[in-house]
Amino acid sequence: MDPSEVVSRRRFLRQSFAFSALAGLGALPSLASSKQISSANGASRLLMVGDWGYENFEAQSRVAKAMQVYARRQGFTTEALLMLGDNWYGPLPGGVKDVRWQTQFEEMYPKRVFDCPAYAIAGNHDYQRMPQSKVAAELEYARAGGTRWTMPSLWYSFEFPVKKPLMTVIALDSNMPRPEGPQAAGVNFTLTPEQQAEQLAWLAAELEKPRKTPFLIVMGHHPIFSNGPHGDHKVLVRDWEPLLRKHKVHLYLAGHDHDMQHLEFDGHPTSFVLSGGGGADLYPLLIDEAQRGPYAARVYGFSDLEVTAETLTLRHLDEKGQLLHSFTKKADGTVTGIA
Repeated sequence: MDPSEVVSRRRFLRQSFAFSALAGLGALPSLASSKQISSANGASRLLMVGDWGYENFEAQSRVAKAMQVYARRQGFTTEALLMLGDNWYGPLPGGVKDVRWQTQFEEMYPKRVFDCPAYAIAGNHDYQRMPQSKVAAELEYARAGGTRWTMPSLWYSFEFPVKKPLMTVIALDSNMPRPEGPQAAGVNFTLTPEQQAEQLAWLAAELEKPRKTPFLIVMGHHPIFSNGPHGDHKVLVRDWEPLLRKHKVHLYLAGHDHDMQHLEFDGHPTSFVLSGGGGADLYPLLIDEAQRGPYAARVYGFSDLEVTAETLTLRHLDEKGQLLHSFTKKADGTVTGIA
């Protein structure tokens, strides 16, 4: 982590700010290393990574190795992986039979360590046709069976963990048709306007359903709010953010910007988490965390989500498995323990 980013983080946490969830934290604790992290009894754990399927997979290899070492060193069983989109940059010429499925997924995140479902969503690079749709290949790969890759449709929901679930997760396709952006020139393909409307109606209905789990999570590739170069997403701010607020969604998980972030807004029930450091080239941050945070860093890494009946704990780790940032959220929406 760049020393200037550490200084910025300390300045942010010491100042008086509008993010009410952060009030009363006091002095900044020292950054933890890869030593044992305290975990709640009976907690379930999943790991997440976004923007990972880069053609030059040197950085992806480092992050994936850190995920394996971290899970083993901490002594927990990973009960799910969340693949937050941009699963395949560049060509996937063999489609569902392409060798990259083995080298960059099955072997990169091996079953011997991660013997669990890998819940996937599509990113903008997955919608590129090179020459055929990579999204279609991802859906077909999941249907073929014999893999942990789990993508039953472009949008879907599931409960975690499988036994005695503690959170409901809604997985969405955030690739929205917009008049601006590269898709306007035919580079990236997106949902059709009809699919966009269908998904929005489905999301509203899904959020209205009664649930038995104490926590509610939504994940999409594109962040709704971001300090990175893509900025806030106007369509998602218009269509999704009011639903998250209305239904008191606990976390919104995303990738897309190649960095790690955690944003809190005064009075908003949702914590916005970005985990986009899975292997693609890193992006600069345009908004300092001292202005909007509490955390944003241009760094490779992955995230760990621990859930109990009472709390969610989110941890950002770097490519060496060292703890960068963490926070805990209670079922009532209270955010505590930011470090």
